[in-house]
Amino acid sequence: MNGFRSTQDYALSRAPLDLARHTPGFIYASQEVFEREKRRLFMKDWICVARVEELEHPGDYLTHIVMGEPLLVTRDELGELHAFYNVCAHRGVEVAQGCGNAKRFKCPYHAWTYDLSGKLLGAPFMKETTNFEPGANGLKPIRLGLWAGWIFISFNPDVEPLETFVAFFEDEYGWLRQEDCRLAYKFVTEFDCNWKLCYENLMDIYHVGTLHANTIGRHQRQGNDSHRFNLGPRGRLSIHYEALTMSPDGKSRVGKMPWLANHPENFARVGFMPPNMNLLARCDYVRPFLHWPLAPDKTRSVAYFLFPKEKFEEPGFEDHIQVYVDYLTKVLDEDRAMVQSLQRAMNTDGFKPGPMSFLEKAIHHVIGYHLERVFDDSGA
Repeated sequence: MNGFRSTQDYALSRAPLDLARHTPGFIYASQEVFEREKRRLFMKDWICVARVEELEHPGDYLTHIVMGEPLLVTRDELGELHAFYNVCAHRGVEVAQGCGNAKRFKCPYHAWTYDLSGKLLGAPFMKETTNFEPGANGLKPIRLGLWAGWIFISFNPDVEPLETFVAFFEDEYGWLRQEDCRLAYKFVTEFDCNWKLCYENLMDIYHVGTLHANTIGRHQRQGNDSHRFNLGPRGRLSIHYEALTMSPDGKSRVGKMPWLANHPENFARVGFMPPNMNLLARCDYVRPFLHWPLAPDKTRSVAYFLFPKEKFEEPGFEDHIQVYVDYLTKVLDEDRAMVQSLQRAMNTDGFKPGPMSFLEKAIHHVIGYHLERVFDDSGA
């Protein structure tokens, strides 16, 4: 285990649900585990990083950092999307910052300049260097693919086809037509806890009636048969349940999505695609979450509010969106105190993982796959 504790320390987390216990604290607190997660998950899998409408026009670009790896995504003059390491081929300085629109990228250190397709356009005072080849010194490319209006990247040149990676989600959520939606609001927040506690919390049915009794718990059906768990391969997950939309009174401000016209007002889904994507849907919108690990005890979570394109032209649309945003803020503030308290427990000698409830079926499924990927050396 290369310095990790015995597999017996988390073996019970992978036992059948009625015998399983929650995951030991070191899984959420260890820097060594955090680094393994980077190497075995984020550097090997497809990772969702943006919406296509965030790079809608030629010249649009955005930058991002994935567990320390700087990323640059661009749309070139011909409309093609590209992904690169945001690293100058000379000394490694980041060639772009933030997001915006540009015709080229100039390294601020030595002025090496690249076009939107990553080609090196100029490198001052390098003609005198023997065997210098501009064509071999462009930005290093990263695999890029599209699904349902989302941009995925992979640092792994040998990664499986994106179509197979997202196949379960396509079956479960493709009919929600996210490609026919647009981004109405991008909600960014940070939690002082491990990234896994963030995505686990969003699929934790057990806590809704207690912690959220006065918010979303009032509009969500509870009970032994209130949720149907669809456990997919390789940690994929979809939960079907009944809940009104996430607004103070449970009423939609924009009406149902047209393709859900025949579904009830309490249509609800939540899903998980490893390593870090939650997807939540109601009758009137889709709201995926991406969780970005910053440190073992620090996470940036980004929620994307997606609504059908035609809704954007309706009167008062922006005011309606603000109602949803304000309500999400309230709900996440309820969660914030709990996940940060969980994180403190992960660092204590007094925490002994307790038994799981049948309502924690989703967490049991997802964390079992996570432990397999991160600690099973035969599949590393």
